[in-house]
Amino acid sequence: MTKRLVGVGGVTLGGGRVAVQSMTTVRTSDVENCVAQILALEEAGCDIARVSVLDESDARAIAQIKRGVHIPVVADIHFSAKLAVLAAESGADKLRVNPGNIGGEKELARVADCVKAHGIPVRVGANTGSIEPYFLEKYGRSAKALVESALSEVAAFERHGVNAIVVSVKASDVRMTVEAYETLAARTSYPLHLGVTEAGTPRSGVVKSSIGIGALLLKGIGDTIRVSLTADPVEEVAAAHEILRALGLESDYAEVISCPTCGRCEYDCMGLAERVNERVKGVRKHCKIAVMGCVVNGPGEAKDCDLGIAGGREYCVIFEKGKENVRVPREDAERVFFERIDGMTGINP
Repeated sequence: MTKRLVGVGGVTLGGGRVAVQSMTTVRTSDVENCVAQILALEEAGCDIARVSVLDESDARAIAQIKRGVHIPVVADIHFSAKLAVLAAESGADKLRVNPGNIGGEKELARVADCVKAHGIPVRVGANTGSIEPYFLEKYGRSAKALVESALSEVAAFERHGVNAIVVSVKASDVRMTVEAYETLAARTSYPLHLGVTEAGTPRSGVVKSSIGIGALLLKGIGDTIRVSLTADPVEEVAAAHEILRALGLESDYAEVISCPTCGRCEYDCMGLAERVNERVKGVRKHCKIAVMGCVVNGPGEAKDCDLGIAGGREYCVIFEKGKENVRVPREDAERVFFERIDGMTGINP
């Protein structure tokens, strides 16, 4: 099935690259803080930012917010076609609505006419808290109910001539989420927005999201992702990039591998690994750096790394492509290693 392309501002969904999204946590009408939060998301590598629209002041604020940021802004709408129209008129790059709660066919037609007039897409977002009653009663709280509910709303927009559509079917249950998206991918060519909704606090939320989103991306399902965390949105973006990197879907970064250490480790491998990660987090070209616990098998395990270090009681070995390059006293090792990293990556500390 040929994937449809949908443009969200300057970002194209469906073209092969997986876009990263997040959502602000401040009132949209608080323009100054909303802009500051979106700029922080941009710095972290976010491609699309979503804002909540609770009232007219939120909808009107989008125009001011757009003037202060550089990535597309999506308006998240519930229960009000009027607010959806106002958000679009204020410059929203996309609308996100939930099935069945926009107010019936007449109100849906208002939203459809609006997105067509402004040339923006709409995301039909179904989750387990917003399944249309008919499908909930027929199929229960299930992947099938999610899919049928979402596709029913897609069909409603299609009846009104809308064909710039993105679809999501999120659950907080990982298995249900994966099953729903697998089913949806077989039945629609619209771009899919992936996520495990209400995934939780950072530790558990990242695990659940990584399993759910990762399982789908490995099968070629998904065009844009949000890692939903009860945390600073910047953490969502960081987690999303880690998922993409682990799957080989993002390459312009410095990859740091490190061993779990054991009783043979005789230097601060754990601390050094953290400091190396911090040092290279802004690097935008691909290289692979290893921080290994000992010289017994460290260089051998990291043969494919551009640069690496392995520790000993009195000295550390710095190696390139698995071959020893230099031995340095342990007290000088971190300084020398960072000099090598900076030279390789172009970092100007």
